[in-house]
Amino acid sequence: MYYTYILTNKPGGTFYVGITSNLQKRIFEHKEELVEGFTKKYGIKTLVYYEIHDDVREAISREKLIKKWRRSMKIETIREMNPEWKDLYFEL
Repeated sequence: MYYTYILTNKPGGTFYVGITSNLQKRIFEHKEELVEGFTKKYGIKTLVYYEIHDDVREAISREKLIKKWRRSMKIETIREMNPEWKDLYFEL
């Protein structure tokens, strides 16, 4: 399985969109700041949205599409799945 996911630093804050084959491990890496770059720099650690895909190409395609969305579309998509903006990492 492959996952497309969105992290944020606070509700409606800065977003990061990524893909992985091991969601729990990858989010742990973000939370512990083991990943250099954008998420570490801006304190982006909260998993607010994810999708599951069977095909890596599908996950990559979806990631690219979400990255092109306007901010309002990302917020609406997150609210549909996670209206309270809770950290979904603890439910994995």
